[in-house]
Amino acid sequence: MAKLIYSVISSLDGYFEDADGRIDWGAPDEGVSAFVNDLVRPIRTHLYGRRMYETMVFWETAPTDGEPAVFGDFAGIWRAAEKIVYSRTVQSPSSARTRIEREFDPDAVRRLKLSSTTDISVAGGHLAGQAIGAGLVDECHLFLCPIVLGGGKRVLPDHVRAQLELLDTRRFESGFVHLHYRASMADSAHL
Repeated sequence: MAKLIYSVISSLDGYFEDADGRIDWGAPDEGVSAFVNDLVRPIRTHLYGRRMYETMVFWETAPTDGEPAVFGDFAGIWRAAEKIVYSRTVQSPSSARTRIEREFDPDAVRRLKLSSTTDISVAGGHLAGQAIGAGLVDECHLFLCPIVLGGGKRVLPDHVRAQLELLDTRRFESGFVHLHYRASMADSAHL
């Protein structure tokens, strides 16, 4: 069975987006980007919320031969993957290999995990929160950025309790820290 993996860049105080809706404060350097590329390379399906998809669709037309090379590498990885976008407002996809779903259906994601031969990622705070709340997320990759935002959109949902097992850590020269957890979502509970 495929794993559902949540990867996110987070401020030290737990936000993926600041109070103004910006994410530019968390732009990864080349070292972090190369590490992320290696993490996502084997993933063949990405689940996105609308806003995250609108951010990520940039990679559909980004140059693959520019500098730095890690960005072109990511563009190629992204284009090769299937994308499922959960949105009530997006009428048609702006990228190849993309389909739109109107509602997040936990049972459909469970079936996808059972039928997939490669791991699946989930991105976007609201969508990931739904997946975490439904007990679907198997692993979390948190990239802590050395900044405190003081508010914004939270990386992890409120009112959900889940046991996490730390599998690995990595410190980057830029001050980023990667935390890799196995999630025991079967034991998760809404509070």
